[in-house]
Amino acid sequence: MDKYNQINLTTDWNWLIREYGKKYANYRVKEKKKYYQLFTEGNPKIPESITLRDYQQEAVINWFKNKGRGTLKMATGSGKTITALAIATELYEKIKLQVLVVVCPYRHLVIQWERECKKFNLNPILAFESIHNWQSQLSTELYNIQSHNKAFLTIITTNSTLINQGFQAQLRFFPEKTLIVGDEAHHLGSPRLESSLPRNIGLRLALSATPERYFDEEGTDALLNYFGEVIKPEFTLSDAIKKQALVPYLYYPIFVHLTESEAFTYAKLTQRIGWALGNNDNIKNDDNLTSLLIQRSRLIGTAENKLTALRELMKNLLETKYTLFYCGDGYLENEPKNYQKQIAAVTRILGRELNYRVNTYTAENTLKEREKIRQQFQKGDLQGLVSIRCLDEGIDIPEIQQAIILASSGNPHQFIQRRGRVLRPYPDKKQAIIYDMIVMPPDLDRQTWEVERNLLRKELKRFIEFGKIANNAEEVKQKFLSIQEQYSL
Repeated sequence: MDKYNQINLTTDWNWLIREYGKKYANYRVKEKKKYYQLFTEGNPKIPESITLRDYQQEAVINWFKNKGRGTLKMATGSGKTITALAIATELYEKIKLQVLVVVCPYRHLVIQWERECKKFNLNPILAFESIHNWQSQLSTELYNIQSHNKAFLTIITTNSTLINQGFQAQLRFFPEKTLIVGDEAHHLGSPRLESSLPRNIGLRLALSATPERYFDEEGTDALLNYFGEVIKPEFTLSDAIKKQALVPYLYYPIFVHLTESEAFTYAKLTQRIGWALGNNDNIKNDDNLTSLLIQRSRLIGTAENKLTALRELMKNLLETKYTLFYCGDGYLENEPKNYQKQIAAVTRILGRELNYRVNTYTAENTLKEREKIRQQFQKGDLQGLVSIRCLDEGIDIPEIQQAIILASSGNPHQFIQRRGRVLRPYPDKKQAIIYDMIVMPPDLDRQTWEVERNLLRKELKRFIEFGKIANNAEEVKQKFLSIQEQYSL
């Protein structure tokens, strides 16, 4: 390579012609370009526009100290992707890393990783969806790596492609100098996914704000056993706000009451849940109890009065933009048949009734449609995005200024991810705002109420978690104390 680099393609053109003749000069130039591309294009390097923060530098150092394994537990929006690509770059410089493979839970995260990788001079293969789109290219590029015709290869795939036989068959051709990165790695703790992770790849890095799997200690242990223990520093959301990696926020809980018919159904479900809890020693594997809890959760998520509260709230926010609306996946009992899903009712209220420019962003949208919607939102052509779960993880739109949560699961992972979506820094963005609709339980008989109090404590976890580090924490605390007294918690 040094021999070729002695020849400047522009200034030494005449010298080449004199020395070799025009035909051979053309050949030498083409060969040099080909050689140069093979060994420089697609190799990782940190762009000049990016400077690692101190906690990111510490994470890189500690991952190397942990012998090339570890889990980064860092707040959503604090730069896990950049930290991972910095580790890959360092590995390339230290040991000539040959392959970087990134595994993502969702297709839209593959596209987002591709954008970030290109900033680091990488040209990734996107190995997802139809095997015909990527298998031949992946086989060819792995051959080029093994035969030293290519210096570096980047592959981005999805969890569902990882477990596919077509991708599994390729894993044995990955060289020893390969780094696997698990993005939103908590998903990879499920038995089927964990068993599909390649054991022949020794360099491993997991990324997640919440690596602990909800009610799944075995899955959490399996995940950490594969990728490695959580390495310092654990970077919480509070840390990220203090370091100005994320913006501060205001938190406004909106308390909603059930309608009479909803309260009746709620009481019956809570009573049955109480019976199931009292008569079962194996709660985790009780399908009947799980079904009852899901029904009750969906009833809370789609409470009719949330739509009334949304109308009242939005009357004062019609000039705002960059707003996310999180809906439940349940149906509404009293809505017209054409608008049974809560997400459709919310979109109708915002768009048709209030003339607030919104679009849905769901799994039903194709990747192309989602990218178009994202661009419209970033430009301000759309004021809001309405979603169920597609905006929970990974999506990076720093312009977002506020979120209105109409429904949320009891899983801490979900509300931690959602909060992080809103707090990413952006020029002139001083703080974010989160509006959170919380359903308050109806009056219940004494026996049912004893069960309900324990369940209500779990429901209020999000309220406490969101409120304690908000800019208006004292105001939120007073509201919580009032609820605590009202319900004798």
